[in-house]
Amino acid sequence: MAALMDQDEALRLASADPAPIVVAALYQFTPFADLAGLRGPLLGVCRAHGIKGTLLLAREGINGTIAGAPAGMAQVLDHIRAMPGCAQIGVKFAAAAAMPFHRMKVRIKREIVTMGEPGIDALGSVGTYVAPTDWNALIADPATIVIDTRNDYEVAAGTFTGAIDPKTQSFSDFPGWFRRERARLLGEGKPPRVAMFCTGGIRCEKSTAFLKAEGVDEVFHLEGGILKYLETIPPEQSLWQGECFVFDQRVAVGHGLAPGTHVLCHACRRPVSPADQASPLYIEGESCPACHGERSAAQRAGYRERHRQEQLAAARGRVHVGDAGGN
Repeated sequence: MAALMDQDEALRLASADPAPIVVAALYQFTPFADLAGLRGPLLGVCRAHGIKGTLLLAREGINGTIAGAPAGMAQVLDHIRAMPGCAQIGVKFAAAAAMPFHRMKVRIKREIVTMGEPGIDALGSVGTYVAPTDWNALIADPATIVIDTRNDYEVAAGTFTGAIDPKTQSFSDFPGWFRRERARLLGEGKPPRVAMFCTGGIRCEKSTAFLKAEGVDEVFHLEGGILKYLETIPPEQSLWQGECFVFDQRVAVGHGLAPGTHVLCHACRRPVSPADQASPLYIEGESCPACHGERSAAQRAGYRERHRQEQLAAARGRVHVGDAGGN
């Protein structure tokens, strides 16, 4: 899994990078029994050290993205690693010039990534991990079927050469898509080799477990996800095309995890490419070409007013009330 960071490493990162904020994306499938007992102390240590973002807790483990100063981040990660089964949790790091989140939330959920398939156990039988350095050879092999397990708007920002886009709107749509398309994808007889990928690896833990439960034996997934690949593989050797959408205010990243060119539509939360930013249907804070026809004039007016209030609050150095509060 991705490299871990202790307190010394966090402080080293801060001194080596002018960006003052560390962003950490993490997940671990591990059985948790007392979710309420874990939630309170976790939320408390995050707030005590100025860490913001969202962490999800479920019977199957923990998932989320958080950000804050390196020293505080190290303290929170020490706390998480002391939780049951989390000593070796994989963490992916990035730097940000400003805090990308408005508040800290720790939520209890049924699943840490929602597939909605009872009986799929990502703690048990999952696919074979493939290191980023070995990924190109696997997906370039004509005998490998490559599937992008992310949502349609994520795929639109970038994907691997030759990957199949399921055109799903949510991860819970993936099982139905696979069952409908199975015969076309796999044919008759022994199923071929299947390689799957996602942003950070968590969705592939479940999607590979799902395919194995469906009788597909040769299932592989990209270790560390797209983010680890972009961090590891130089552009001249890369089979990645475009940018990778991320679920925070960075919006998208490229090779070396450098900031991308997409912006976020604050109406529909989809990434907006530079070409779509030039469209007359893109109005900052109100609409983009993807959602303009999906929203009524009244809804767009509401988004426009919310955006105006956010800008006024930012000019005063405050967080807009719509972004505050809650857990």
